[in-house]
Amino acid sequence: MLKYFAVIALAFCVGLAQAGEAQPVAEDPVLEARVQALAEVLRCLVCQNQNLADSHAELAIDLKNQVREMLRRGQTEKEVIDYLVQRYGDFVLYRPPVKSSTWLLWGGPFALFSAGLGMLYLNLRRRRQQGGEVLSAEERSAASSLLEGRTGEPK
Repeated sequence: MLKYFAVIALAFCVGLAQAGEAQPVAEDPVLEARVQALAEVLRCLVCQNQNLADSHAELAIDLKNQVREMLRRGQTEKEVIDYLVQRYGDFVLYRPPVKSSTWLLWGGPFALFSAGLGMLYLNLRRRRQQGGEVLSAEERSAASSLLEGRTGEPK
């Protein structure tokens, strides 16, 4: 029993030893705050609906390092964003601008919602015009005869 405990404890220690190293404290907290602010408005190019700040993908880390270097060289946030948009397109922006190439992206959900409301309205209107009748007279007669034939006896 003691052997098993020792093996489990050793495996646990090995697992801890393989954990990644902690990130060093930023040398320039102002620069890191600017990098973090930009990373929150930029999309990770390999993740599904995740910004650079939340992503741990290698490409996201590389992009954050690239943003950090550009800011360290004195470029403004707008210049960094413009460079990344020029290189990767509007997809790199977490909230792409409304323009002709992104109109469907912004207007599509509203169009689908409006179409759904229109279909619901037409369906309810058609039902109201039919008088709310779900079953025809023949179907109603067949249903009532089936119900009357049941006396609660088990089959």
